Amino acid sequence: MNQQSKRNLTNKIISLAGIMVFVFFIAIYVSACSNYLKGNRTRRKLFGATYMTMNNEFYKVVNNQIRMQVEKNGDEMITLDPALDQKKQNEQIKQLVKRKVDAIFLNSVDWKEVESGLKAAKKAKIPVIVIDSQVYRNDLVTMTIVSDNYKAGVLCAKEMMKQKDHANIVLLTHNAARSAVDRINGFTDTIKKNKNYKILASADTQGQIERALPKVDKIIEKYKNIDVVMGLNDPAAMGALAALDSKGAREGVLVYGIDGSPEGKKLIKEGMMTGTAAQSPKQMADTAINAAYKILQGKKVEKKKVISVQMITKKNVEQTDISRWQ
Repeated sequence: MNQQSKRNLTNKIISLAGIMVFVFFIAIYVSACSNYLKGNRTRRKLFGATYMTMNNEFYKVVNNQIRMQVEKNGDEMITLDPALDQKKQNEQIKQLVKRKVDAIFLNSVDWKEVESGLKAAKKAKIPVIVIDSQVYRNDLVTMTIVSDNYKAGVLCAKEMMKQKDHANIVLLTHNAARSAVDRINGFTDTIKKNKNYKILASADTQGQIERALPKVDKIIEKYKNIDVVMGLNDPAAMGALAALDSKGAREGVLVYGIDGSPEGKKLIKEGMMTGTAAQSPKQMADTAINAAYKILQGKKVEKKKVISVQMITKKNVEQTDISRWQ
C-alpha cells in the first residue's frame, strides 16, 4: 500500500470514528430528552372531579381544598358541574375518561343511575374516589369517603326529642342521594317507636334552598300544626325557614339541618335555626386527595372511610368557629 492510500485509509477511519462519536452523543441526547419528557408526564398528574351540583357551598369547599393540594404538587384538575342532571354527569365522567385523567373525584347526582359512568372509568382503569354520598355499585369505585350520615340523623332526632315530647314533623328529603336517605333514615328510625312523634309530610327538595322554599310553602298551607322541620342539609333547612317566615309561621317551630355550614351556624346563633349535625368537607377533601396520590403510587387505601359528625345547637355554637366549616 503506497503512502497516499495509507493517508486516505486513515482519513476514512477518522471520519468514521467522528461520525460514530456524533451518533453516540445524539443518541444520548435523544434518550435524555425522552426520559425528561417521560419523567414530566409521570410527575404531572391530571385529576377530574364532578359533584352533583356546584350550587352548594359544601362542594365548593371540597373542590377548592382538593384543587389547592393538586396545584401545590404542580398537577392539574378539571372540575365539572352536572347541575343535578345524572345523564349529564355520566357524560362528564366519560369526557374525563377520554381526557385520560389519572383519577376521578365523584359525588353522584343519583347513587344508582351513575353506573354507566362508573363502568366507563372502570374499563379505562381510572380510579374513582367517591365523596360525601356512596354509590350503589361499590365494586366500581376504589374508595368511598362519607360522613356518618345515619348518625347525623340520629343526633338531630335525639336533640329534637329533648326539646319536645311530642311533635308533628315535616321531612325535607333527597331520595336520589344515598347520604340524604341515610340521614333521614337515622332520624325516622330514632323516633319510630314513639307514637308521640308524627310525620305530617315529606318533600324531595334535592337539598336546594330554591326547591325547599316553595315545597314547604305548600305544606304550610295544608298543615297549620307543624312543630318540627327536619332538613337533609342546611340549604333545605334554610329554604324551610324562608317559607315559615313568609307565612308568619316560624314561631315555635324547630328547624334542623345537616352540614354545620357557616350560614347554618350563624342562624343557630341568631335563634332562627335550631341545630345542625356538622360535617367536615375539608377533612373529606384532604382524605380524598391523599388517597388519590397513594393509589397512583400503587399503595393500598381503605375501601371506605367514615368521618364523624358533631351536633351543634345554640348551647355550643359559640365554641365553634362560626365563620368556617368544621
